[in-house]
Amino acid sequence: MWVANDLAPAGERRAVTAPAAGPVVSVNNLVKRFGPHTVLDGVSLEIGRGQMVAIVGRSGSGKSTLLRCLNALENIQGGTLNVCGHDLSDAKLAKRDLRRDVGIVFQSYNLFPHLTVERNITLALTTVKKLPKAEAIEIAHRVLALVGLSDKAQAYPEQLSGGQSQRVAIARSLALSPQLMLFDEVTSALDPELTGEVLKVMEDLKRQGMTMVLVTHEMAFARRVADVVVFMHQGRVWEMGPPEELFTRPRTAEFAQFTSSGL
Repeated sequence: MWVANDLAPAGERRAVTAPAAGPVVSVNNLVKRFGPHTVLDGVSLEIGRGQMVAIVGRSGSGKSTLLRCLNALENIQGGTLNVCGHDLSDAKLAKRDLRRDVGIVFQSYNLFPHLTVERNITLALTTVKKLPKAEAIEIAHRVLALVGLSDKAQAYPEQLSGGQSQRVAIARSLALSPQLMLFDEVTSALDPELTGEVLKVMEDLKRQGMTMVLVTHEMAFARRVADVVVFMHQGRVWEMGPPEELFTRPRTAEFAQFTSSGL
């Protein structure tokens, strides 16, 4: 079972028993607007500890915006949002503390090209968390082992494949010992073989008990691995439930059409 502080030095480990009693993510009637355009229109959902939740839907349905709201990368205009015990509607929200608990990986890897893989991972550990270099390096090698890249610590990003770069990005987020991992279409730019590498890492994390939310077009993966699938349409949660129920007995014409289109 994944424990959020397994990778942290002993002096920085925090109790994790209290959050386990309730949902990791609680969203109630969430509203997000860009100018006059409402992107999220009354979204509500809960995510339990250790769950993998796959958010699917057509482009423009609000999937990525919802994910960005979960990490306070977007401000909200209505409703309530609690993530890992942080109230994101609180004007006094400490975003640095939130982002220690919530890791996010995007489609673009955002690795520093002039730094080694090891330094890409240790940078936040030494500059933000102020860990000694030796401890940061130890953590970097542990997370690289988790994503199957122990032999790439001294490589530079230009020497990596797309799949390896994405796995380094995942390792960098894991190094901060998050309670929740968010993945925003992380395989969209990868070919099928490299996509398989990244999906395997996500599946391994699920087996270890990591709580994850992923926006994905990998429908077969969502159906096979996710605990809950959320279908978004027109900025709302249109359908939500276990994949075996949603995919075999769609409750709405919109989801039936979406799945039949092969998107």
